[in-house]
Amino acid sequence: MAENGLQAPPASVRNAPPILDVLARVLSPAAFIGRELVEIAAGSGYHAPIFARALPHLRWQPTDADALSLQSIAAHVAAAGLANLRTPLALDVTAATWPVTAADAILCINMIHISPWAATLGLFAGAARLMPQKGLVITYGPYSIDGDFQAESNVAFDQSLRARNSAWGIRDVKDVAAVAAGHGFAHDETVRMPANNLMLIFRKS
Repeated sequence: MAENGLQAPPASVRNAPPILDVLARVLSPAAFIGRELVEIAAGSGYHAPIFARALPHLRWQPTDADALSLQSIAAHVAAAGLANLRTPLALDVTAATWPVTAADAILCINMIHISPWAATLGLFAGAARLMPQKGLVITYGPYSIDGDFQAESNVAFDQSLRARNSAWGIRDVKDVAAVAAGHGFAHDETVRMPANNLMLIFRKS
């Protein structure tokens, strides 16, 4: 917990600075001033005010499917008091309709490996419905590359995920990219991150 009582998961505290470095580069004011960003599976809500404060040219809409997470996100939003950070919305990524009607960028941190594959399918289907050309889908988390988990710790993590829920597991970049391509998104970039994580950048063509 943070000093003010708001949830601050240690992993979120650690990964916020390197994630922000990438976001600041790919979501520059030159290309995204005044644009809408939807954060999928915002979790505790720790990231949302940090990123919204650092990227004031974006209108930031956090979402999550979990009621307790939505409460935590709402607390972070209220404490931050930022004009460009909106109240969180309940959003099931697998639903045929979402409670947002447009997005220029979508950010999804640590969801793809800890959700059924249907969530990844829904992520790109929803993004395709909402986004104009050149819109970005940005994901972060552990991935394998052509079957290589990149680290023994990721092998063990994948095994633990699948033991908890057989529908979970670390996904391969090529499989995520294939889903993205099926919805009109090109895989622009893979960025190596600390702790054997990756950020994947997809652009709507």
